[in-house]
Amino acid sequence: MKIAFSLFLIVFSCLWNAQTVQISLEPKLAENIHRLDQLMENNDEKVLTLLCPDVSFGHSNGWVQNFEDFKKDFNLKKVMYSNIEQIEIYEAKKYNDVYSVRRKIKVSGMYKNQNFEMMLGLLEIWKKEKSFWKLWSRQSIEIKP
Repeated sequence: MKIAFSLFLIVFSCLWNAQTVQISLEPKLAENIHRLDQLMENNDEKVLTLLCPDVSFGHSNGWVQNFEDFKKDFNLKKVMYSNIEQIEIYEAKKYNDVYSVRRKIKVSGMYKNQNFEMMLGLLEIWKKEKSFWKLWSRQSIEIKP
């Protein structure tokens, strides 16, 4: 009985560990994802270089922005981030020169003179343009604890 139980634990442990998914991204894409968060956190307008001209942002409050809307609001500092922490990337799928990336981030900052802190689930679509990964679409949802 002890042997059967020990064998069960070993098999269960192996199966449990197999459930841990290792997400593999192209290094340049992983770098741009990290850079996007850094530039947003530092409220640096260089973030615009990471965006496709036809980018679409869907925010967790239902607000949708195109490139021009984002650029205008970013320059007006409508949203000021003080911290963006990536918690995990839990899915990445590649098709030709497009990546679909699902990740979770914790953000804090100020919106309309109100401090905020929240956990967000993101779906980002990145397109490769001339060997450079650019954000084409991003949808966020708030994750409640």
